[in-house]
Amino acid sequence: MKYRTIGTAPDTRREVSVIALGAMLFGSRTDERTSFALLDRYVEAGGTFIDTSDNYAFWEDGGQGGQSEELLGRWRRSRGIGNEIVIATKLGARPLAPGTGFIDNPEGLSAKVIRESAERSRERLGVDKLDLLYAHIDDPTVPQRETVEAFAELVAEGMVGLLGVSNQAVWRVERARAIAAAAGLPGYEVLQYEHSYLCPRVDVPSGLFPDGTLGAVGPEMLSYLRAEPALTLVSYSPLLKGAYVRPDRLPADYDHPGTPPRLTALREVARETGATVNQVVLAWQLGGALPIVPLAGASSTAQLEENLAAVDVELTADQRGRLDGAH
Repeated sequence: MKYRTIGTAPDTRREVSVIALGAMLFGSRTDERTSFALLDRYVEAGGTFIDTSDNYAFWEDGGQGGQSEELLGRWRRSRGIGNEIVIATKLGARPLAPGTGFIDNPEGLSAKVIRESAERSRERLGVDKLDLLYAHIDDPTVPQRETVEAFAELVAEGMVGLLGVSNQAVWRVERARAIAAAAGLPGYEVLQYEHSYLCPRVDVPSGLFPDGTLGAVGPEMLSYLRAEPALTLVSYSPLLKGAYVRPDRLPADYDHPGTPPRLTALREVARETGATVNQVVLAWQLGGALPIVPLAGASSTAQLEENLAAVDVELTADQRGRLDGAH
């Protein structure tokens, strides 16, 4: 395993494994025995960065989520896991009532919700301190200053270490960080967005996030990351939920003329390296100029082993150039 540092402040920055393990479906679609086996193997291989959310996986049973955090809490206690493993969670997108969703009825990012949701996550995970806490989605109904100050209070009290943000427009992220900086408060240091080798269309919003302020990394986000090298991108769905080996799973916004040339280049590099296409995608993210941590889920040991082996795939400058230049 290889490692990188996330965060900048000496008292909150953490060293984490370069591949994060997504626990979204642990405790729901992925049963406890399988989830524990995957977590055990990940840690055995040197993995130290696990991702969840307080709303995972509400859609599996029509509830409000919490299954993933609860399972991780049981796993931590049964294995004697301490702060050597960084567990990131999120708040703001938990449905307010069973049978609703995070688009039409989210808990939001008010100061009250942030404190109460963080407390619930700490209890479910069985931790005194949340290593990394994200604002899961945007909440335009709450002044950004209120949200920024509420997160900062949790850091000041020792309830939270690092702060992160997910699925918000770049200008909203920068405005929140500017508010925090002007007040001398901790701000977002980790950004979690969908990012993969294939590129979605940027001229149309995705079906899941119709207002266009959430979802996949685009040119503006990449430019922002280049300008702010202290930030880290955690890329969710780097393997597009299996679409690289199951084309029928490719989301509609990836179906455009730029996709076939990139798939051709990807398959050529995979043949040259002897790696799988999934491993090349992960290696492409791991070895790039931007600080990216792929966040990959797994429902079987075979999938996890494939993902972990990507850490050792080295792409040449020529191979990386062909991957980057395909369009």
